[in-house]
Amino acid sequence: MKVINLGENDSVLNSFMAEMRDIAIQKDSLRFRTNLERLGEIFAYEISRRLDYIGKDVTTPLGIATVRTPVTRLVLATILRAGLPLHRGLQNYFDHAETGFVATYRKYGKGDYFEIKVDYCICPDLIGKTLVLADSMIATGSSIKVAYDELLKEGGEPEQVHLVTPIASAYAVDHLQMTMPDNVTLWTAAIDEELTSRSLIIPGLGDAGDLAFGGKL
Repeated sequence: MKVINLGENDSVLNSFMAEMRDIAIQKDSLRFRTNLERLGEIFAYEISRRLDYIGKDVTTPLGIATVRTPVTRLVLATILRAGLPLHRGLQNYFDHAETGFVATYRKYGKGDYFEIKVDYCICPDLIGKTLVLADSMIATGSSIKVAYDELLKEGGEPEQVHLVTPIASAYAVDHLQMTMPDNVTLWTAAIDEELTSRSLIIPGLGDAGDLAFGGKL
């Protein structure tokens, strides 16, 4: 698995990340969702540079222009619920892509032990296509690996896979590099070094789903 950390280079992306992490600014849930959507658009642009293109003749009012446009067949999949604003940003650019959704959650047992449960998965055919799977954060890598496996169970093996997340932990990156195949690329804007005993990312940004959509019961 290849890892691309866009936050290593100076760009406006880091301004959006700073606002998302800021405990005062992130109280504005609309601003938080907007920043997630903006990140989705940036990730989409960067991923678009890795797609296959072909020349297409376009008729203008004054003649014919040849424009290179993407021919890669895309499926955008998202882990509910926190990944929805990120998904919207990706979809703003990849507006012809098909869509899949996976609902996963942590089921805690004794102490800090938990396992990943799947409530729901829907996915179109993935064979011969490129899968873009988005989640708001990747703490241990367990949820996105389970979601990936469920999507492939539903849709078959894609040609390429792009995992998209604003923040990943160093632990998750190592875990995914050991468990994901070579046709997978992880795109992130930050890699944080620490996890709490309950596998929450430090410094992270808190619970992205709650910040975007409000607290859970």
